[in-house]
Amino acid sequence: MSESTPQHPPAHEAALPDPNGSAAGGGGDGRSKAYRGGDRRSRPTPRFSRYTFFGGRRRKARREHENENAFVDQYSPRLFAVMFWIALMNLGDSFFTLHHIQNGAIELNPVAAWMLTTGRTGFVVLKASVILIPLLVLTLHKNFSLARVGIWTAAGAYTLLLAYHIALL
Repeated sequence: MSESTPQHPPAHEAALPDPNGSAAGGGGDGRSKAYRGGDRRSRPTPRFSRYTFFGGRRRKARREHENENAFVDQYSPRLFAVMFWIALMNLGDSFFTLHHIQNGAIELNPVAAWMLTTGRTGFVVLKASVILIPLLVLTLHKNFSLARVGIWTAAGAYTLLLAYHIALL
């Protein structure tokens, strides 16, 4: 009497779904234990999903050639550092603008001049809101070339603006 070894399909066949739509090896009822619906990879990651603000798993596209113009669930610490830098430079701009106005300067930007009519707190809150919303949009679109240009342009422009404020002291 000889023992027979179980025959396993080759690895490339085991990963293929069966005609019923379930994963191979999912059981006799046609369903896999891990199956939760249609193949999520059949459509791109949406701009907003439940993972956008509460942590997902996708930092970049599955395939290298799909990275451009793709949305992701997670963002790199480097991107957050650049966004924090832009927000910090915006707050510095607000502080120095108020400082210069108190010392007799005038605001040449008509939008900022209007925001100054709301008072100090109103000015800072409005100015922060005006930059915060675009920063969120740029963060969501970080894999789009125009968004990357916008991020680095904003970082450079705010850095130069803060240097100009310091030079005016």
